[in-house]
Amino acid sequence: MSEEKLYAVKNDEGKYWDFEDRDDFWELTYASCPTTDNELDAKDVIHDHGGHIVTFVEETKPLVVPEWFDKWLDAFCRQGDGYSWRGLAVGRILQQGWGKSINDSYKAFDSHWAIPHVENKQVDYVLNHKKELMVAALTGNYTVAKEKKYLVHKVLGGKQKHELFAQAYRSSIYPGTVSWILTTEVTNKPNGSFAQFTEAEIEHYDLQDCEKEEVTDDEQ
Repeated sequence: MSEEKLYAVKNDEGKYWDFEDRDDFWELTYASCPTTDNELDAKDVIHDHGGHIVTFVEETKPLVVPEWFDKWLDAFCRQGDGYSWRGLAVGRILQQGWGKSINDSYKAFDSHWAIPHVENKQVDYVLNHKKELMVAALTGNYTVAKEKKYLVHKVLGGKQKHELFAQAYRSSIYPGTVSWILTTEVTNKPNGSFAQFTEAEIEHYDLQDCEKEEVTDDEQ
């Protein structure tokens, strides 16, 4: 992780050297410029006027990227064949909106490359966040924002005491499709993650008209 350092010179009385006026040590509230980014400058002050260095470290906060982008980048960069795939990923992000899409494949890709398909809303996100996504892809210095996930269902037979639901699941038999299971209770079990849908998946599977319940952290 990259970091920026600032240096201050503090004397035994708890006062700080003023690097702007360079005339004396002052209470921190009265010093016009109590820090410098030049370590040698701070050491020169110690040599001529005494005191000791206090170092302040400002860490560059990692960028926050969506979970789907992390999955896309991970799948993209796990390719081989001697290419610099991280550089290619940055190039693909840069080209978004200029006749190219991150959903486009390279000639080097074969049908077995498992690059996740990016939905329309996510493509728009790339177009509007090119700079930070390119930096994230190039440096790897980012954290992943956890996407909200939902249990999706339809209520059958109206609001009755003993309701019957049709709950949606991502099919494990026919990938890319949704199956429905009749149940008296909307649940995250026994199918676990197959019952969970992100907002993008709800749109992809055209489930916007269904009821949805957010999955809590302990359920995930």
